Amino acid sequence: MPRSIHGGRHELGQNFLVHRPTLGRITGLVRRTSGSILELGAGDGALTRSLAELGRPLTAIDIDEHRVRRLRQSLPGVRVEAADATRHPLTAEVVVGNIPFHLTTPILRRLLSSGNWRHAVLLTQWEVARKRAGVGGGTMMTAQSAPWFEFALEGRVPAWGFSPQPSVDGGLLSISRRGSPLVPVEERRAYEGFVRAMFTARGGSLDTVVATAGRVSRARARQALAAAGASTPRLPRDLRPEHWAGLWQQLG
Repeated sequence: MPRSIHGGRHELGQNFLVHRPTLGRITGLVRRTSGSILELGAGDGALTRSLAELGRPLTAIDIDEHRVRRLRQSLPGVRVEAADATRHPLTAEVVVGNIPFHLTTPILRRLLSSGNWRHAVLLTQWEVARKRAGVGGGTMMTAQSAPWFEFALEGRVPAWGFSPQPSVDGGLLSISRRGSPLVPVEERRAYEGFVRAMFTARGGSLDTVVATAGRVSRARARQALAAAGASTPRLPRDLRPEHWAGLWQQLG
């Protein structure tokens, strides 16, 4: 395969999924959804071929122009485009892909802030998938998005399931847009600022953190935590989506 004008395998983060159970698992998750599909980073088309069998409108993009040309020839029924996953419009109802590990954060941020897609099924680094799904505690990015999106960890993919083999395992993450947001969308920017203040505030207890971030007294912070049903969690990362929404309703 000739070298792309955008770089070689290392520059493009090309670790192709060859683990057949995971290919089947991703396709099964997408089968539960409806509507058009956008695949990010099609590579050699192992997942593209499986998704094409669903018989739904499918667009597959890849930054490597040589692989795009080969896929167009082998899958004439699929719309295949040479495009950058960090820039291509997110216009499909379902977004799916084996995400280059070094681009996981920018692609996730873009997904969670743009487009009208309804479901996403992404293969990322294992630790990233765990954190985004809130396993072992939530992250600031997940908390900032939780009122509008639901995250779920769908499985672990061994490093040997990729070719070439990366140094870490992969994780399968599904994201669904909530039918009824927990916070009005017009309040999103202010809410995100509140979450950021919570994760960066100093304090030895959650009520102190809430008081600092919300600029209220500790007594008022304790009242807000109780009203939100969040008296038990000890740190911001322990709060569930409904806790965040309740706190915002109390203090926002």
